[in-house]
Amino acid sequence: MEQPVASPLVVIVDDDAAVRSSLAITADLDGYRVETCASGEALLQLELPQSGACLVIDEQLPGLSGLDALGRLRSQGCTLPAVLITSHPSRQLRWKAARAGTAILEKPLLGDGLISWIRATAPK
Repeated sequence: MEQPVASPLVVIVDDDAAVRSSLAITADLDGYRVETCASGEALLQLELPQSGACLVIDEQLPGLSGLDALGRLRSQGCTLPAVLITSHPSRQLRWKAARAGTAILEKPLLGDGLISWIRATAPK
């Protein structure tokens, strides 16, 4: 008998509990498994899979920024697709994110831009 294949995992990192919850509900309703954390430091403590997952990371986190947390994950060999979510990204942040191969989506997250990105990077 075949084992069912687990849905892809979406890891959501945001210090705002309401944002974290709403993004988790959106991904869950679309059929994804969801894990959330409130800081870049908490993200670094997770045991992330090598594939079958994507990361949604707020850039403006207290302590370790989203881009810095992602940089640490990358230095540890994590190659999961990631998107930074932020309000009013500066030109410098856009440049750094592009160098890191990371997309940026601007808050407020209107429409289906985020779920479309998730579907494209972590297809079911």
